[in-house]
Amino acid sequence: MRHISLIALAVAGSFTAAPLAAEPLKIGIIESLSGAQTSTGRMFANGVHYGIEKINAAGGFNGEPVEVVEYDNAGGPTEAADKFRQAQADGINIIIQGASSAIAGQLTEDVRKHNIRNPGNEMMYINVGAEAMELTGEKCHFYHFRYTSTAPMRVNALISTMKEQGSLGSRVYSINQNYSWGQDMQAATAANAEMGGYEVVGEVLHDVNKIQDFAPFVAKIKAANPDTVITGNWSNDLLLLMKAAGDAGLKVRFATAFLDQPGNIANAGETALGHYIANAYDNSAADSGFADDYKAAEGHFPTFVEPQAAFAVGALEEALAKVSSNGGEVDVTKIAMALENTTYDSPVGPISVRKEDHQTIRPVVVSKVVKNAKYPADDTDMGFQTVKVVPGAEAIYPVQPSCEMKRPG
Repeated sequence: MRHISLIALAVAGSFTAAPLAAEPLKIGIIESLSGAQTSTGRMFANGVHYGIEKINAAGGFNGEPVEVVEYDNAGGPTEAADKFRQAQADGINIIIQGASSAIAGQLTEDVRKHNIRNPGNEMMYINVGAEAMELTGEKCHFYHFRYTSTAPMRVNALISTMKEQGSLGSRVYSINQNYSWGQDMQAATAANAEMGGYEVVGEVLHDVNKIQDFAPFVAKIKAANPDTVITGNWSNDLLLLMKAAGDAGLKVRFATAFLDQPGNIANAGETALGHYIANAYDNSAADSGFADDYKAAEGHFPTFVEPQAAFAVGALEEALAKVSSNGGEVDVTKIAMALENTTYDSPVGPISVRKEDHQTIRPVVVSKVVKNAKYPADDTDMGFQTVKVVPGAEAIYPVQPSCEMKRPG
């Protein structure tokens, strides 16, 4: 046995004499890839893959292609926590997620605790879509980066632009999902009433992705007789709300955060004309070649949440170019330091990271639904036309007092 062991040691020694391969950067997409939120989760993943393919086409990082692993959180925080533990075991360096602030709240806490327990082996969370204020408020920490807007940013942009356009009216109804993001949207709608010159004539918070028929809610909206309905609904809840509004022939203007989700325009039909959206990007807002390049890579023009995910990875690509691991171990803290000092020049304007809370300062694009749009939606003759691009400096709000970020070292 000893003779065999010596031979084994000699063979092992001959292998260790060769140069070791560099450690690859590993990214885990922990997203809603099954269940009611699948349509949204898959589109976040599409945008991330597009961006990472760009990184690898340019040479990867640390001399190796960036590795990507998808984990299905099935649309729930408990499943997301399970998948985070798997990502830990797989040696993932950076996790990316966007669909659902409830899931984001779980993941950001998982990352924070991991980093406390594993100094020198940190993980980073790039949030490409979860917009609850608490994520850059009481739950903020150095290794969480939010590459999307928030309810105040979207609502402020909507209200100011629609008021300028004479499209807002004096009666507003608020309908949102009953969790942190929806509550933020409701609060932002109420907070802007004086500035917007409107009365909130009704407020509804409903269960998330559980309601199959929004007809009773549409009936309540109709009874309140609003000029504008403001909603932060997304995924199935917005699709079904638009369907119910279309079926009822509801003559009211919607001001939304996610109207460009595939299916919404088709569901609403002609009643969608004149509806507004405040979002991170609109193909009609820029002529940069991004839309055509994305279509060449993914088979369709970028829409809904895909652009913001792609831009987040674009910022990561620029940050990685500033970091050298010299073929050694990946240092996530160095990457995070570089990322918070990166300004990404997106097709609609610069996107930077505020160091105090890692909220991105970014433009907000306000668009409305028109006929004969350059980029038709849902195989209809309708689509989005940019009304205004609100610069990041105008869209952003002060750092929340509840954010007390502790920096490394």
